[in-house]
Amino acid sequence: MQLRFQFALLVFITLLPFTCKAQGDLMIMPKRVVFDGNQRSQEVNLVNTGSDTASYAISFIQYKMKEAGGFVEITEPEEGQFFADKNLRYYPRRVRLAPNEAQTVKLQITRSGELENKEYRSHLYFRAIEKQTALGSEQAQNDQDGISLNIKTVFGISIPVILKVGESTTKIKINDLSLDKDTGNLSLNFNRTGNMSAYGNLRVLYDTPESEPVEVGLVKGIAVYTPNLNRRFNFDLQNFEQMDPGKGSLQIFYETEEGVMLGNAVLDLE
Repeated sequence: MQLRFQFALLVFITLLPFTCKAQGDLMIMPKRVVFDGNQRSQEVNLVNTGSDTASYAISFIQYKMKEAGGFVEITEPEEGQFFADKNLRYYPRRVRLAPNEAQTVKLQITRSGELENKEYRSHLYFRAIEKQTALGSEQAQNDQDGISLNIKTVFGISIPVILKVGESTTKIKINDLSLDKDTGNLSLNFNRTGNMSAYGNLRVLYDTPESEPVEVGLVKGIAVYTPNLNRRFNFDLQNFEQMDPGKGSLQIFYETEEGVMLGNAVLDLE
């Protein structure tokens, strides 16, 4: 008698540093939603880029950021963390998209009078409905004992939704810098103080007395979410083979998308 086992593998994708996010043939724009000031409603645009009709259930999910930048799902906020979902209304709760079809999801703030001067964050989660999508499956594999395994991959993608109430007192200090002079890997730490998260682009310039500074690194969309006080980050510099790692310095800038400086540091290479 053949035995059949079915497993669902859920794949969560969150916080990709692009203008839009796409996974499992679903494109989402924008990649993050921030309510700041007098905004009461915003929209999220969905597009099915695949060749099959797909359905998605929409809900809120809660994450905490790890010090290395990854995310862990939680149900209760940590100290200094506040969820946004209780003060948000969204519709529709489910979408069905034909190939190349677009859909708008509307978000509205509710009970705004309950909000204190702080930051609130939840993640809007789009989960593929397996019976109506073709997001990936593996055909049954029979082994010598006649056991059939049917493994289905169900994709989910989420974007942060943030409510910022009141003035931000957040500051970022970049410290613990080090450069691997063999590989060109730059390691640093973002130290956050204040009441709100930070989000920006990291830019690195190589500076020597003999020449003008040249950009050797650019990473967009780096977040340090509350309640985290530190985030470790490392990446490989561009055109490292053209640098002299024992000469000059690295000028590091952490800036908002509008060019507002959040933090900066200098690493002397000599």
